[in-house]
Amino acid sequence: MKTQKTLLITGGAGFIGSNLCDYFLAKGYEVVCLDNFATGHLHNLKNCINHPNFQLIEGDIRNASDCQKAVNGVDYILHQAALGSVPRSISDPITTNEVNVSGFLNMLVAARDAKVKRFVYAASSSTYGDSQGLPKVEEVIGKPLSPYAITKYVNELYADIFSKTYGLETIGLRYFNVFGRKQDPNGAYAAVIPKFVMQLKALQSPKINGDGNYSRDFTYIDNVIHMNELAITTTNPDALNTVYNTAYGDRNTLNTLVAYLKEYLSVYDERIANVTIEYGPNRAGDIPHSLASIDKAKILLGYNPKFSMQEGLQQAVAWYWENLK
Repeated sequence: MKTQKTLLITGGAGFIGSNLCDYFLAKGYEVVCLDNFATGHLHNLKNCINHPNFQLIEGDIRNASDCQKAVNGVDYILHQAALGSVPRSISDPITTNEVNVSGFLNMLVAARDAKVKRFVYAASSSTYGDSQGLPKVEEVIGKPLSPYAITKYVNELYADIFSKTYGLETIGLRYFNVFGRKQDPNGAYAAVIPKFVMQLKALQSPKINGDGNYSRDFTYIDNVIHMNELAITTTNPDALNTVYNTAYGDRNTLNTLVAYLKEYLSVYDERIANVTIEYGPNRAGDIPHSLASIDKAKILLGYNPKFSMQEGLQQAVAWYWENLK
């Protein structure tokens, strides 16, 4: 009789996925990681790879057989696998759709057929699209502004149908600008915070899209891990088969973000305080402001985020300084 719960984490070699692998192995779960290493990295799994309760499957969610293999004997799924990035989806909408929609559907079907207990998936704040209201409330969305946003909204629609039609328990987590340890600073679609850190470390001027007054609900990785854990452990029936904002519930401008980065990095190299900032044109598909209401998650899941942007940045900067080369 198996006593340990088994988790499948798709995209488990990626930034968020590998942090989830680390956390749930430490909590005593058996963890299966499915990744094709398109954007994930084996070095992200260095703390997991030799763990007796860890299994790595190299496979692609676009292949139904890989999905079926990965779900065998699994209790819960944390579906993180996706092609992120608004600009990438604009330059290559077909591949983004294949991974984010067809791959997502493959995983839902595999989960249904394997009778997985619950399917928790990474949704996105991009689903709010051109909705003007702040803070963003789960039930009020606008029209998507990019192919990526369309794919993430379609995920929510598919999850809802699978809940209603097949009885698969689903929870979607709309991530807001997640940052923290293991986030990749390299490549054309690198996330802004590790990219800026790398530039500041090298005493190079970060380039902000626009005038720096666009604002975001920057969310530290440990808050996201907390939400994923609540999503797979909740016993509240009212908390199931819906979506939640996954954020801190505060917003900061890009100018404010860079000012904090310079302050915290200057502890390691005082010259960073004098690095100037460059500004460029706004980026296609970007929304001006993003701020999450986290009331629904607080009420139904008991969510209580521990890390503000500033607290998370201080931890992240320490990690980046040691690990980003």
